[in-house]
Amino acid sequence: MCGIVGLLIKKPELRESLGELMVPMLIGMSDRGPDSAGLAVFTETLADTHRKYSLTGGEHAINWSELLYAFQTFFNSDAAIETQNNHAILTSDSAPEKVKQWLKECYPQVHILSTGRKIDLYKEAGKPAEVSDRYQFKTLKGTHLVAHTRMATESAVTPAHAHPFTAGEDFCLVHNGSLSNHHEIRRKLEPRGIEFETDNDTEAACRYLEWRMREGDDLELAMQKGFVELDGFYTFLMGTADKLALVRDAFACKPAIVAETDEYVAIASEFRSLAHLPDVKHAHLYEPAPEEMHVWKV
Repeated sequence: MCGIVGLLIKKPELRESLGELMVPMLIGMSDRGPDSAGLAVFTETLADTHRKYSLTGGEHAINWSELLYAFQTFFNSDAAIETQNNHAILTSDSAPEKVKQWLKECYPQVHILSTGRKIDLYKEAGKPAEVSDRYQFKTLKGTHLVAHTRMATESAVTPAHAHPFTAGEDFCLVHNGSLSNHHEIRRKLEPRGIEFETDNDTEAACRYLEWRMREGDDLELAMQKGFVELDGFYTFLMGTADKLALVRDAFACKPAIVAETDEYVAIASEFRSLAHLPDVKHAHLYEPAPEEMHVWKV
């Protein structure tokens, strides 16, 4: 099971409504994934010198104002933080590796969900409607997003195991299906210095594809190599700073449907999550073929 959701807004004037259009899509996938939900949204691009970090305290109550003060004092910087429940978005011009090391040493209970110049990420255990309300997904603005509802089949129900998974900067992946060789992928990547945070099979796919891109592949070539390296049943939906990408395995038994108009590209596991979208009755509707890559650029 599990439900995937993607939305890319073509017309800039509609980007203010990204969250409002997406929430019914996410809730529509509740039956496919009642355990947890999450999303990654791509917003305005920060300057080259800045990065933002999506943070969560998980089960720990974090005094985010105290964290910001300690951060500003240590780095002597004008960092900023925006909080939402037990999540926060920290923005800083300090070197990313130094930021991550400081958080690891000074706030080990805080987990970094994503890093980049555009991406904000929220994920939590719980029903999709509850998670959506908790983090006010309806208010989100941006160019595109990737979202997921999870029905756990091979690992624990925790915020860490929820989707999206991220690796590197401004890259995320959600997954419907299961991989049979994710332990093999881990054994291949770990000697290269790639660290894993969970035992989830989706994390292996995410880190494999991001590794291929760091090695010089573009997203399309990385996905093409994934057809050879990643064994199992899957529909992957991925987001980068300027792309939304969808791919299914050679058997294509995990569903996905696309609705495309002049205003948006919308993706879900089932049409019922698309039915509310404006002018969807005139959209180009289709189901991607096996091993057929679809990539939309912002």
